[in-house]
Amino acid sequence: MSRYLINGGRPLHGEVSIRGAKNAGFKQIIASLLSEETTHLTNVPSITDVHITQSIAESLGSNFVKIGPHGLEVTTPKITSSVVPQGTGEKSRSSFMFAAPLLARTGEATIPIPGGDKLGARPLDRLFECYRQMNIKVEESGSKIHFSTTGIQGTVYKFEKPSHTVTEVILMTSAVARGESTIHNAALEPEIDDLIEMLNSMGAKITRDPVDPKIIRIKGVPFLNGAHHQVIADRNESITFACAALSTRGSINILRIEPKIIETFLRTIETMGAHVDRGRDEVSITWLAPLKAIDIETEPEPGFMTDWQALFSLVMTQSIGCSTIIEKIFPSRFQHIETLDQMGAKTKLFNPEVSDPSTYYHFNPESDLPTYFHGVKIYGPCKLSPVNITVKDLRAGALATLAALTATGQSVIERVEYIERGYERLAERLLALGADIKYIKT
Repeated sequence: MSRYLINGGRPLHGEVSIRGAKNAGFKQIIASLLSEETTHLTNVPSITDVHITQSIAESLGSNFVKIGPHGLEVTTPKITSSVVPQGTGEKSRSSFMFAAPLLARTGEATIPIPGGDKLGARPLDRLFECYRQMNIKVEESGSKIHFSTTGIQGTVYKFEKPSHTVTEVILMTSAVARGESTIHNAALEPEIDDLIEMLNSMGAKITRDPVDPKIIRIKGVPFLNGAHHQVIADRNESITFACAALSTRGSINILRIEPKIIETFLRTIETMGAHVDRGRDEVSITWLAPLKAIDIETEPEPGFMTDWQALFSLVMTQSIGCSTIIEKIFPSRFQHIETLDQMGAKTKLFNPEVSDPSTYYHFNPESDLPTYFHGVKIYGPCKLSPVNITVKDLRAGALATLAALTATGQSVIERVEYIERGYERLAERLLALGADIKYIKT
């Protein structure tokens, strides 16, 4: 059980280069299985989620060649199995995405119920509904889902509520379907556009409507080629380092990131009083004076990302006044508030008064429970105390690390394996910014 030993209370200063996006890299490995030719991927983060995806792909027939620290060549001349292994498949929510290449190349796929972070029920019902329209049979049995088809057909599908990952699975599947497909109310995340760019370089014919980008049109092709593609920068990683700097009253220059893909975050912290300088592929963020409280609601792109709110709640503890977060994407995503409370934060969980929750929230109503809270008030500024804690998921683990950097005194963060699912050498990179942090691997 690996851990971080952190002596907090030091402002962080310096510059950091952003790695490839976790939520793009592992998905593009899966997309490469659509072709029997070699796909060259660069800027692939060296993180656990990518390693798990590689392990699953190898069990299905893929061959990998590592090119430097962040490059991969993926070749899948033949799918040798249509069954995603139970053990590795349960470890990551990426597992159900393998249905797309397996169906395209073998006509069937058996997938274990996906695991990953505990964020509440994921909207797989939207995928199942679309798949049935595409002549794909869906059968759920115990801990497995079996898909089969006599031929993937193009379709027209409208999301009742946008879904990032399901949009990507449908794109991969419809790229090689017979006929044309149109997706309405599709998600807008830049990682989706990065996948579209990769698929088109492989020979797919995918376009967003120039007037309404929530409409995506796909002309199915009989096969895809190999390609060369560079994975987009990780927005979540850039926000992590930005929050680390702001919560410790420091400054940071974030390299290898297009400011436009984190513009919502940058406008938010500017409103609070932070100083932001935007470059072509970098952004500088500086704490000048105590930040002002702010109210946010998580939304799909181009709104404030749900993945940012745990980290941003720490910044709110160091801001003047009462800030509010309303979580609209997942029914239960405030587990990290317990960590902040344990360290001395002043918070209050609540449920907003909403006239129609089914239209206000983006999660399925049946995944909600009376015990879940969808809002939190955070009162600041407050002095945080060090903590010894065992983390249980990726974002809460990153939040605990940043909170320990903010608190004065020594903290111990256990089970940092969760953090390594999404961050490459986080302790080493924080150390380079002036943090007193030691990584103990066991």
